[in-house]
Amino acid sequence: MPPFSRPFTLRSEKRMENMKEEIDPDLNKETPEASPEKPVRSRKISAWKILTIVAFVAFAAAIFGLGMLTNIIERRNEAKNPFFRVVELNDKISDPEVWGKNFPLQYDDYKKTVDQKRTRFGGSEAMHKTPSDPDPRSIVAQSRLEEDPRLVTMWDGYAFAADFREERGHAFMLEDQIFTERQNFVKQPGSCINCHASAYATYMKLGEGDIFKGFAALNKMPYMEAKKEVSHPVACIDCHNPQTMALRITRPAFMTGIAAAKRAQGTENYDVNRDATRQEMRSFVCAQCHVEYYFKGEGKELTFPWQNGLKIENILSYYDEVKHKDWTHKQTGAEVLKAQHPEFEMFSQGVHSRAGVACADCHMPYKREGAMKISDHHIRSPLLNISQSCQTCHKASESELKFRAETIQQRTFDMRGIAMDALVQLITDLKQAREAGATDAELAEARDFQRKAQFYLDFVEAENSMGFHAPGEALRILGESINFTRQGQLSLRKNGSSKLFALAH
Repeated sequence: MPPFSRPFTLRSEKRMENMKEEIDPDLNKETPEASPEKPVRSRKISAWKILTIVAFVAFAAAIFGLGMLTNIIERRNEAKNPFFRVVELNDKISDPEVWGKNFPLQYDDYKKTVDQKRTRFGGSEAMHKTPSDPDPRSIVAQSRLEEDPRLVTMWDGYAFAADFREERGHAFMLEDQIFTERQNFVKQPGSCINCHASAYATYMKLGEGDIFKGFAALNKMPYMEAKKEVSHPVACIDCHNPQTMALRITRPAFMTGIAAAKRAQGTENYDVNRDATRQEMRSFVCAQCHVEYYFKGEGKELTFPWQNGLKIENILSYYDEVKHKDWTHKQTGAEVLKAQHPEFEMFSQGVHSRAGVACADCHMPYKREGAMKISDHHIRSPLLNISQSCQTCHKASESELKFRAETIQQRTFDMRGIAMDALVQLITDLKQAREAGATDAELAEARDFQRKAQFYLDFVEAENSMGFHAPGEALRILGESINFTRQGQLSLRKNGSSKLFALAH
């Protein structure tokens, strides 16, 4: 042992004894013997105390178990009744205000679709006008025809050349259709009601419980007669089951159209309400209206042209097969097409769709209201709600995300302008060649190129994201449009004879 070990130990032991005395002076004193007058209390726990503790634990366990059972029963009841029912809902109630008694938060959001707030490339500004007997509105959206007169040339001879305004929110979708000046230009069919009103209860009524029969009856009506059958713009009933609030498809045109599209992909007997996933339904309920369509046959049946697929060339090939035209162009004599609002078709070609994102994820994002999580029914552009619509997935600042989106839109807008200029040039060339005496046979090929170029351009023009839903696809389509236009001009040189083309210029 080293020489310093023992002295160190002794000092340590002494220090410990002093510390014990400071803590408890009586610690080192001898314990006196127990006095016979004061017996030492037993440390054993009596039997009755053990029984008391056991009984208390058993009682607590019983209370806990009862609470858990009650909670399970409550959760099961909540599953059967997922919302507080102030009123009983059914398939005859289309008024969203009635549904709003059970769902006040969602209804408050729904009412906000009266907002008129413009983004850089879309949305509407409130424009004042003098009310009149044909049109009692004092506020309308801005005219797209005044913004870009080339649209009048593209649609010459069609109702859209008379009136075309920027789209407003869902709150205005019915009244804007009723009072558009296009009603004075052409007698529109009742088919237009399918996408401009809450129609499910009307289908049930007209079809006596069969929505397909009701759908057929509504299509055949003149528009001014059909509008008497509806009272509200798109409403809760059009997307939700009134008993469970599950998403559902209520438009027969979409049921038939998506089944045809699935068949083109190799899937037979597709029933959207049976086979679609919930995430798919969060896009499909929007696609009931935000699509390309035409009115088929004498019955004016609203039809989605997806028999060959959802891409623009699939749709055009279908129109060519059935020899469909929307009108004959006034200046050129070409049988041309009017694209409608193909948001679903364009979105389906984009990166968000491939990633499994649904329309509702961006346009109706989830939000917190107290302890509740609900989807935002203030349906609007994601650029007006970047924090909830975009930043849940994209970890960049709001300004950066807005810059990225507007860069895509600016590029699409610039290319659209180039395609529009090219189309107007082709229309001018065709008109002049026609006036110079070119025959229908000599103009046929150039007219067909106008049909293609115009439909491709209009597909992007009518789609409401200015290319954002599928940036690469939008630019491809516009590039194809320009190519068709130039081929049409070359055809005039080839088939219209040099003399006639020279006279036209």
